[in-house]
Amino acid sequence: MPLHKYPPRLWEAMKLKKGIYARLPQHYLRAQQDTTPPTPVHWKPLGVKYRVNPKTGQRERVQDIPIPIYYPPESQDGLWGGEGWITGYRYTNNDKLSAKVKKIWKPQLFKKELYSEILDQRFTVTVTARALDLIDAAYGFDFYILKTPKQDLNSKFGMDLKRAMLLRLARKDTELYPDDPNQREKIYNKYKQFEIPAEEAEWVGLSLEEAVEKQRRLEHKDPEPLYKSCVDKLVKELAIQKLSEPQIVGEKD
Repeated sequence: MPLHKYPPRLWEAMKLKKGIYARLPQHYLRAQQDTTPPTPVHWKPLGVKYRVNPKTGQRERVQDIPIPIYYPPESQDGLWGGEGWITGYRYTNNDKLSAKVKKIWKPQLFKKELYSEILDQRFTVTVTARALDLIDAAYGFDFYILKTPKQDLNSKFGMDLKRAMLLRLARKDTELYPDDPNQREKIYNKYKQFEIPAEEAEWVGLSLEEAVEKQRRLEHKDPEPLYKSCVDKLVKELAIQKLSEPQIVGEKD
């Protein structure tokens, strides 16, 4: 049935149930359909539907309306810790009697070098102060990347890092500290809690377009040349003919 028969909010979910989308791995589809909201960063939800007005003492209904946040494309190349751009208005000259003008609040960005134990590599990353605080709270860069869910990480770079880390943990790659197996084993044991099968790890963080292309390559089979099938058929027929021929037993003198 055409998609216009259904509300637009259901279109994306319905698309995943048809064609090549439906043939994607179930663990990837479950991750795509996860609608868990990100942790609030720029606003603090009240968590209640009603509260008492301190002035009137009357019970009033309240609304938890999140602040609209814009995440520019460059946020996907760094680690912004869930921060983004906020659009609002301010009074000119800080005077409430003056006109309001539009303003955009942007997070302060820093270039930092971060080290991954699992990948044994340093990355120069654009980060916010909040992201650095979250890394410290997680007790390290690798723990932050592996612990933080996709909606909170909100970074293509971060999810690509997570996929690389999970693949190395799953495959126990010996390229990590090749001359120091004890250190390698220590690192793998340190992050053992995050291990998942390699078949799942290689799909983590892929966009829908990347996943479809990956599935298409997995399903693609090179066409078999016609001459090869003809030769195989002929060889099989000759073998059957040879077996069906009567065997001639030599006479004894």
